Amino acid sequence: MRTVAFAVTDGMLSLELSMAHEVFGGGPSVERYEVALCGPRPVTVGRFRLVPDDGLDRLRRADTVIVPGWADVDADPPADLVAAVRAAHEAGARVASLCTGAFVLAAAGLLDGRRATTHWAHTDALAARYPRVTVDPDVLYVDNGSVLTSAGKAAAMDLCLHLVRLDHGSAVANTVARRLVVPPHRDGGQAQFVTAPVPVRDGRPLAELFDWALDRLAQPLTVPDLARQATMSTRNLVRHFRAATGTTPLRWLLSQRIRRAQELLERTDDGIDAIAAATGLGSAATLRRHFHRTVGVPPDTYRRTFRTTAASEPTRAGTGPARRSRS
Repeated sequence: MRTVAFAVTDGMLSLELSMAHEVFGGGPSVERYEVALCGPRPVTVGRFRLVPDDGLDRLRRADTVIVPGWADVDADPPADLVAAVRAAHEAGARVASLCTGAFVLAAAGLLDGRRATTHWAHTDALAARYPRVTVDPDVLYVDNGSVLTSAGKAAAMDLCLHLVRLDHGSAVANTVARRLVVPPHRDGGQAQFVTAPVPVRDGRPLAELFDWALDRLAQPLTVPDLARQATMSTRNLVRHFRAATGTTPLRWLLSQRIRRAQELLERTDDGIDAIAAATGLGSAATLRRHFHRTVGVPPDTYRRTFRTTAASEPTRAGTGPARRSRS
């Protein structure tokens, strides 16, 4: 069981804290994480008064430390909070900030020389105050290994699900996402939220095209195929697609195929050739190349690490239930 400690103090934002707590402390996550609220007693978070489970010194004993959004980015965060977060990282904890919690990590020196992000409305302020931080305003979150930062609000959920995926695999992260009725992974960056919402043409949202494509990942889909289904020109499709997702249709298709491959590696006994065919990647060599480039490890290594086959799923031969293994 992994310990997730939330660094809470006066002036934190309640939305990011509650979302993250629901990811790690609710439903299927309960058996996988020990969750603790750490801070002085009591604290005011948004309009709520909270009584933490333990003091800030508990952060040093956590596997992961979550720093929620910091309300007043023009004010310096409390010195004891900054020191506790720094000490936790030095003790080996993975530290993640949500939204403007990046200002706390920056004050602790954890972002010096690293790429980081925060809510798009505050990226300029973060870059100006902490010039040693490489601020990226165009992403939903940044993973530096032991230090992670997210953009605003909903991107905090993206980062939390990413952490669950790193710890327990795609199947578990997908289960948590389904329970919370959120997508397990979103493509693109913050720019999609600064401009227009998902475009609509002839009353049909682009989301319908996503569903259509996801049902046909095994097929060799092209941009013209997608354009015909969306009843628009390829140029308009690419423009609307980038506005809605922050990426191109082909890059989106590749990311969906890789995630489908992750699920099949975790939940079935199918061979690499069969998974390549089922995900539209063609050959085992193509799957291995794209998978390693995207996920960071070969498919076989990923399967050994995140094998979570449900007992009710058929084996490759379809002759009976697959053997369950621990994640």
